[in-house]
Amino acid sequence: MESLVTENITKQFVNHTALEDVSISVPEGEIYGLLGPNGAGKTTLIRIINQINLPDTGQVYINGEKLKPRHIYQIGYLPEERGLYKKMKVGEQALYLARLKGVEKHEALKKLKYWFEKFELEQWWDRKVEELSKGMQQKVQFIVTILHRPRLLIFDEPFSGFDPVNTNLLKNEVLKLKEEGSTIIFSTHNMASVEEICDKIALINKSKKIVEGPILDIKQEYKPNTFNVGFRNSNINLEENLRQQYNIQSFNPTPHGQYAKLHLDGSKSPNDLIQEMMKFGEIISFNEVLPNMDEIFIKLVEDKTEINQ
Repeated sequence: MESLVTENITKQFVNHTALEDVSISVPEGEIYGLLGPNGAGKTTLIRIINQINLPDTGQVYINGEKLKPRHIYQIGYLPEERGLYKKMKVGEQALYLARLKGVEKHEALKKLKYWFEKFELEQWWDRKVEELSKGMQQKVQFIVTILHRPRLLIFDEPFSGFDPVNTNLLKNEVLKLKEEGSTIIFSTHNMASVEEICDKIALINKSKKIVEGPILDIKQEYKPNTFNVGFRNSNINLEENLRQQYNIQSFNPTPHGQYAKLHLDGSKSPNDLIQEMMKFGEIISFNEVLPNMDEIFIKLVEDKTEINQ
């Protein structure tokens, strides 16, 4: 079942098209990466889902229903631009935001106590927000985003400004939320985080969706058909023989073996390559090289730019 679907969303501002015919499908209980360069249209789409902006054309569906004002209570949104009131006390503000999401006061206080202790913020309860570091403020906003246990969570650059320890802390909490049944839209420029936690992604560039699908499927689609092969006990001039017959991208002799990176043309299968490699010596390793999300991101954005020029 799909938790969120957008159909043919278009949004224009003065002299600027922010989104053009964008459709995405977010499966229930998965982490969905919403990717794209700055200005691509990601934040506009997120704001439409949160009913901050309305689309010019197109529809948004939450759990099969057309998006309505009441659905806002089923969504938790952590924007990239944080928005705490600097002069308010931390605990007072956290409680206020929880109440806005419909959490009863006694329940909100109970949950806030748990999360403030977990994130080591309890000593800051009666301090003003302006006294908190940026990272502490982000922790507070993360807490109030998830406190009402929404079915759909939207995190826009949630790890921005965090050190590695706190990034890992929040990453683990995001994964726990998924295990507990939350659907999560995760917008970020950090491709390493995307590979670690996302099940499916969409890439938006210059207002249009240019790819969508499970990460493993996209990696397979854009793989370079390249393989790393390791040899041992080769009794021939291995590098020279391979270069004469194959498209070698690199060759690395070591005391423990010789390793070649080969590009396979489309007429041969990996099994064909293994059979051919066996004549050069004992094969100790063989693995396909899959692109990382950084490489796919750059390729798709650059290819789209060239097409539009």
